[in-house]
Amino acid sequence: MRSARRAKRRGGPDLDPSIIDLFQRGLVYHRAGRLLQAQAAYRQILTIDPGNAEAHNSLGIALRALGRLAEAEASYREAVQLRPNYPEAHSNLGNALRALGRPGEAEASYREALRLRPNYPEAYYNLGAALIDLGRLVEAEASYREALRLSPNYPEAHSNLGHALCDLGRPAEAEASCREALRLRPNNPQAHNNLGVALNDLSRAAEAEASYREALRLRPNYPEVHSNLGSALYALGRLTEAEASFREALRLRPNYPEAHDNLGHALLLAGRFEEGWKEYEWRWKTKTLSSSARDFSAPLWRGEAIADRTILLHAEQGLGDTLQFCRYAPLIGRGAGIILEVQAPLVRLLSRLPGVMKIGARGESLPPFDLHCPLMSLPLAFRTTLDTIPAATPYLSADPSLAANWRERLVGLDGPRIGLVWAGQARSNFPAAAAVDRRRSIALKALAPLAEVSGVSFVSLQKDGPAAQAANPPPGMVLHDFTGKLHDFEDTAALIVNLDLVISVDTSVAHLAGALGKPVWLLNRFDTCWRWLLNRDDSPWYPTLRQFRQPRPGDWNSAVCAARDALHRLMAGDCDQPSARQAGI
Repeated sequence: MRSARRAKRRGGPDLDPSIIDLFQRGLVYHRAGRLLQAQAAYRQILTIDPGNAEAHNSLGIALRALGRLAEAEASYREAVQLRPNYPEAHSNLGNALRALGRPGEAEASYREALRLRPNYPEAYYNLGAALIDLGRLVEAEASYREALRLSPNYPEAHSNLGHALCDLGRPAEAEASCREALRLRPNNPQAHNNLGVALNDLSRAAEAEASYREALRLRPNYPEVHSNLGSALYALGRLTEAEASFREALRLRPNYPEAHDNLGHALLLAGRFEEGWKEYEWRWKTKTLSSSARDFSAPLWRGEAIADRTILLHAEQGLGDTLQFCRYAPLIGRGAGIILEVQAPLVRLLSRLPGVMKIGARGESLPPFDLHCPLMSLPLAFRTTLDTIPAATPYLSADPSLAANWRERLVGLDGPRIGLVWAGQARSNFPAAAAVDRRRSIALKALAPLAEVSGVSFVSLQKDGPAAQAANPPPGMVLHDFTGKLHDFEDTAALIVNLDLVISVDTSVAHLAGALGKPVWLLNRFDTCWRWLLNRDDSPWYPTLRQFRQPRPGDWNSAVCAARDALHRLMAGDCDQPSARQAGI
């Protein structure tokens, strides 16, 4: 954050010429980066005039630049005690408090600075940063916009407004703000970084890479940019380079949660599970998930013998994650009491999971337990490698009576019955997840090539907003829509077991079909999720799954046409194709 300018001393007797000289020397030293000499000059002033509020404020600025944040806080507090109506010192105190990880106190200091000086753009700018830390993004946007109303040519405010807009899920607006920041100050590495984030969220990873590299040209030792560059390279399929970028970020900042988490994704994608699962545990310290970490008094299970103790296994992220990793519950061992806490739409389906003593929806009261483990930490607890993935399916089953009801309902559908899912859950309240969803989801009309295959019956499995597209399928496609009868995953499972094949983008229904042991064709984006691995058209997690990947970012037509061609071969009875054996049509 840009520090507020030091105020000139107002009122009172004229300053001693030696103090004026020391102030000037301190300022020259500071501008030259000679911070130790600068703080020495300010301390010398305070030996002459201990009550000099400006010297305390200036000393705080030098100490903060030296990373001595607690001392900087003390200097700023001395300044505001000596002069309570000193807006710059209040704003600078906020900067120290924010750097110390106390954004709530920082907000109070910035608001006091603004009470004293309502038209103070730097304080609005700093307040915006504290509000981002507090997760109050709409207020942060308003604060940055007020800074820009007062000072339109304020490049840092344009750049940080772009940051806020990205976090609000508005990357196109963020791009415009960052480009304005760079028009005003082309050599601003933070603005280049923020522009890269916006471009990456807009699925323009190659342009994002260029922005990150320009930021690193201007500031080579910038750990956030090294990590972000790794994410762009990951999206471009350049995994070796991505790993190197994440490791460079960690060389610069060893305890950087986002870089560790990103490295974990890269290692898992490469199939290097031993190190990958360990790095993936850093997810709980990232800004995205830290607030979701469960603070149980019971210890975290790391794979040790449980005997007759009770363990809580709890869902953590998406529905598909729960469906994929609940497979570990029956492997815990006899004698252990297993409590399973999952998302409400999965409770009925997972209630039949072998070995589970009690199941409940997330948010309900929990019975006593001795140990706990998030579902996505189970592969680490079991020391899972590519060769030891518990891949036997089905490990989930449909309710027999519900399945029988669907069998009767579908009796009039001719030919093989193929379920379709074309979009995931948007999760607009999580901008990073929303950006991924834009890359993994398609419109129903993009599946038009499948309509060229005759003799099949298509069945919609799509829920939520995109389900409305089923009313207007592509020309030539007859799409049967029973989703109004699907109230949770128990209902969906009962329908799926009566289908011959599911064709889905990377969403929870693909995991459900795989867990049920049904043939599933995954339409997969170029920057694939780590769980689908690199350079494979199958999956070690689901023996009945086949992947149809984008050959290049955004190229859904090629992936869909490849699935169409495979479906033509199946209908022609070409059983030499591996996919024909998997599909079982």
